[in-house]
Amino acid sequence: MRVIDRETWARREHFAFYRVFEHPHFGLCANVDVTAFLPAVKKRGVSVTVAMVYVIARAANAVPEFRYRIRGEAVVEHDVVHPGTTILVDDDLFTFATFDYTKDFAAFAAQAQEQIAYVQEHPSLDLDAGRDDWLFMTPIPWVSFTSFMHPVHMQPPSSIPLFAWGKFFGDGERLMMPLQAQAHHALMDGLHMGRFYQNVQEILDRPSAFLGEA
Repeated sequence: MRVIDRETWARREHFAFYRVFEHPHFGLCANVDVTAFLPAVKKRGVSVTVAMVYVIARAANAVPEFRYRIRGEAVVEHDVVHPGTTILVDDDLFTFATFDYTKDFAAFAAQAQEQIAYVQEHPSLDLDAGRDDWLFMTPIPWVSFTSFMHPVHMQPPSSIPLFAWGKFFGDGERLMMPLQAQAHHALMDGLHMGRFYQNVQEILDRPSAFLGEA
């Protein structure tokens, strides 16, 4: 982790401008093409939730702005940020599951499946309040939504990026999926969101290159 030098930071004016907004978050929702990706996931016997958590975490870690966090008056850049997602449990409720991110998909998937099994038996909404090296996600597989808004802490505003993905739908011969991303505008702009979506689509289009051979 490194502390950003705000005096020499190219983004210092944008940071100062947006950080004082009462609601400084912005988001995008776009459809991504999962035509090649879903068969590859099924072939590997991994849940779509685990696979999508990996895809989002890998795509986000590759964009430095998704690893920036605000700490009081300081901005830090983490070397790596780790995913967490909601998991359904009994009584139509959910629990949180967090995972250690690694580029090795097989290793990531194995520990993710173990962690999901554990939290389903021991559901909890507790998170380590002292950590901000997270990427928070939620699957909404019942709806092919066109917009989405996450609840966020506002005192002070959270700088942890948030993501959601929805129900697959057909578009001609392609299979599509809505994917939403939300972040603090003091730390990034639409350009950085665009790079994230480009990274996501590259992984979805070339699953063997990123997930390894089945």
